[in-house]
Amino acid sequence: MRLYDVAIIGAGPGGYVAALRAAQLGKKVVVIEKNFVGGTCLNVGCIPSKTFLEHAHWMTAIKQASQFGIKTEVAAIDFPALVERKNTVVATLRGGVENLFKKNKVTLLKGEASFIGKKLYVDNQLVQATDVILATGSQPFVPPINGLDQISYDTTDTFFAQTELPKKQVIIGGGVIAVELAFALAPLGVDTTIVEVASDILLTEDETARELVKAALLKLGVKIHIAAQIKDVQPNQVLLNDEALSFDHLLVATGRRADLTLAKQLGLALEKDRFVQVDAHYQTSQSHVYAIGDLINSYQLAHVASEEGRILVEHLAGFHEKTYDATRIPRCVYSTPEIASVGLTEDESKAADAKLKVVELPYITNAKALTQGATDGLIKLFVGSKYQEILGAVICGEHATELIHTVLATMEAEGTANELSQMVFAHPTLSEIIGETAKKSIFKAIHE
Repeated sequence: MRLYDVAIIGAGPGGYVAALRAAQLGKKVVVIEKNFVGGTCLNVGCIPSKTFLEHAHWMTAIKQASQFGIKTEVAAIDFPALVERKNTVVATLRGGVENLFKKNKVTLLKGEASFIGKKLYVDNQLVQATDVILATGSQPFVPPINGLDQISYDTTDTFFAQTELPKKQVIIGGGVIAVELAFALAPLGVDTTIVEVASDILLTEDETARELVKAALLKLGVKIHIAAQIKDVQPNQVLLNDEALSFDHLLVATGRRADLTLAKQLGLALEKDRFVQVDAHYQTSQSHVYAIGDLINSYQLAHVASEEGRILVEHLAGFHEKTYDATRIPRCVYSTPEIASVGLTEDESKAADAKLKVVELPYITNAKALTQGATDGLIKLFVGSKYQEILGAVICGEHATELIHTVLATMEAEGTANELSQMVFAHPTLSEIIGETAKKSIFKAIHE
């Protein structure tokens, strides 16, 4: 029987990046995956949702062009064709990961992992490895809603398997995934309703940005119920205290929880009963067993899981790698307009610096935004009072999820708002608004 240096359970963004980096470092690696490589992100999360959002952007662009002189009509939407395009994108990326495994001599075992005692099995096959990395990700969280167990509904794990475009879609949940999918459906003509029991949608995001996104949803015709009290769910309607919401398709998008199946088989120590407890090097309460990604108490983001996987295997290879700085992790919402943030929030920044400068500019001051008809948006920089260091930033608008990396790069290089203000940005570009906002923190911006 072959002894591996590293056995990685789960081939999502954390697992497959860890596997490839470990192989590059000369480790003998086996990856165990019971479903498809790529994990939730590639197969039923980030990639399918962004593909659906691109279809919605096409529809929005067609309508926008019609308003400004390019007259055209959409005769029909071939939804199965759009689904097939999504499947092609997913299959292409999945094949890319599998090819990288072959290229780097990573062994891929298809099957379900389990532990009997401390021994690792894939189905009935014993797998021996010096170190084991748990990268099994998360599962959809379904809250206890009266009647839900009696009807057919989708979670984000099953939503993208549908082949018919809904007529009336109700989404229970108002977080990032729920909002993104509302933006994906409404432009295709789907009567879409969001039901959120909390005081607002997108509570993790900047308040000003949140209001811009909410206004955009309402403009698309999306109905939003916040602080909702769900009494009952029936086959074709959600009953609130004061209203019945009819649907032909129901999605429950109320977040995800760590899949602790293997952690419990091993008897690993848990944190808050929801996460695997790990130390600074991602080691669990058992030596030579590690955990990364959604299993641990960190950002539930694909790029975070990948970074954790890289850092971990470099540590196993003898590098003295420190964990990442959480204030350098970009956080993105692929709404329309997009929201992207990095560093401390506005409230956190104010708590850290009583004399903080909060500088803000709207997209409408930017020439490129005007040419694109994309003036709904803004940028905020949170600038320290003593050294003009950038404590955090929020961008809400067209291409915000790309633009945020200019701010991130400045922060990573320990640059200041003053140095950012001295950068020369090409004209006309959306990026200019970053420089203008930085200038505003030093002196009055030119285009304000």
